[in-house]
Amino acid sequence: MQAGTPEKTATITRMSESRLLRVASYSLIINIGLVLTKLGLSIITGSLALRADGIHSFVDVIMSVALIVGILISSRKSRQYPYGLYKVENIVSIVIAFLVFLTAYEIVIEALSTEGMYVPYGGWVLAVVALIIPVPYLLGAYEVRVGKKYFSPSLIADGKQHKVDVLTSSIVFFALIGQYLGYPLDHVAAIIIAIFVFHSGWGILKDSMRTLLDASVDYPTLDRIRSIIRSDPMVKNIVSVTGRSSGRYIFVEAIVTLTESDFDKAHHASERIEGKIREQVPNVDRVLIHYEPEEATHLRYAVPLQDRDGTVSPHFGDAPYFAFIDFNAAAGRFEKQEIIPNEAREEDRRKGILVAKMLLAHRPDIVLTRKPISEKGPECVLQAANIEVRETGAETVAAIIRQVEQGLQDGKASEEP
Repeated sequence: MQAGTPEKTATITRMSESRLLRVASYSLIINIGLVLTKLGLSIITGSLALRADGIHSFVDVIMSVALIVGILISSRKSRQYPYGLYKVENIVSIVIAFLVFLTAYEIVIEALSTEGMYVPYGGWVLAVVALIIPVPYLLGAYEVRVGKKYFSPSLIADGKQHKVDVLTSSIVFFALIGQYLGYPLDHVAAIIIAIFVFHSGWGILKDSMRTLLDASVDYPTLDRIRSIIRSDPMVKNIVSVTGRSSGRYIFVEAIVTLTESDFDKAHHASERIEGKIREQVPNVDRVLIHYEPEEATHLRYAVPLQDRDGTVSPHFGDAPYFAFIDFNAAAGRFEKQEIIPNEAREEDRRKGILVAKMLLAHRPDIVLTRKPISEKGPECVLQAANIEVRETGAETVAAIIRQVEQGLQDGKASEEP
C-alpha cells in the first residue's frame, strides 16, 4: 500500500481517534476528582472563589463528556454526510465556550450580590489547594500537545481551558491565605477568576467559529502545499490553492496547469501530487486537483552546440554548449535565443543524466539532437518531465529557426525541424 493513500489515511484516523479517546477519558477522571476536592473544601472554608473554581471544574467535566461524544461521532461518514461529521468537534467546542461564559457570569453575579462568610479552617486546607494547583496545568499541556499532533480542536480547547485553571487555582490559593489571615479577598478573587474564565471561552469560540465559517487553512500550511505541488516536474503553473478545516481535518483543492495534454498521464500526475500532499501534510482528509493542459503560446527548443557560432553538436553529454531557442507559437515567429556552457561536460560519471537535469531547470518543451541519445537515463529524465526528444537533420541554429518558423506558420508545429 502506497504512502498517502486513502486506506492508509483511514488507518491513521482510527489510531488517532483511539488516542484522543484515551486522553479525553483521562481528562474526565481527573476533572471529577478536582470537582469533588474543590467543592468539598469550599464547604469547609465557605470560600466563594473556591466554590467558583469547583463549579468551573464541573464545567470541565461536562466538557470532557462532550469531548468524548464529539470524537466518537465526528469521524463517522454516511450517504447523508459523505464528508463526515468532522465539524461536530467544532460545534462541541462552541457549546463548551458558552458554558464557560455562563460560569463566568454566575461567579460575578454572586460575588457582587452577596457578602463573604468567614469560616475558620486549618492550614491543611491551604496545603491541599497548593498540591492540586499544578494538576490542571499538566493535564492541559498534555491535551494541547496531543490535540495539535492529531489536529483535534476540541481537545486543544479542553487543554487550553485546563491551563487557565492553574491561574484561577493560584488566585484561589492566595485568596484563601488572605481569608486565613483575616483579609476579605475572597469575592475579589472570584471576580478575577471570572475574567480569566471569560477570556478562555472567547478564545475557544473564536477558533471554532473560524472553522464553521470555512475560514482558510493557515498560510504556512498552504505554502507547504504549494511547494509540494510545484516540485512535481509536470506542473507548469499553480493557478490557485485553497484549504479549509473541518474539525481536525483539512480539505485541499488546487487548480494547476500541467505540461501534459494526454489525459491518462495528466491523471496520473494529479494522483501523484495528491499522494505527496497526503504523505507530507498531517490530517489531510481530501485532496482535489483540477488540472488543465498548458496553452502552447510559446515553445522553447534546447539544442546541443559544437561552438557559440551555432553549429549543432553530434553529441549530447559531451556538447560544449546548449542553445535555448524561444518561439512565439501563436504568431509563428522566432523570439530569442540563449547559449550557455555545458557545466556537466567534464564529469566522468552520469554525465548524460546531469545534462538532462540541467536542461530541466530551463524548462524546454523539445530537445533536439543530431543522433539518438546513446544512454537511456537522460531520455527517461526528460520524458518524465514531459519534454519531447527529437532528432534533427539541421546543422545550424539558423536552419532550425527557419524550419520551426515555417512549421508554425503552416500550422505544423509538431513536425520535426
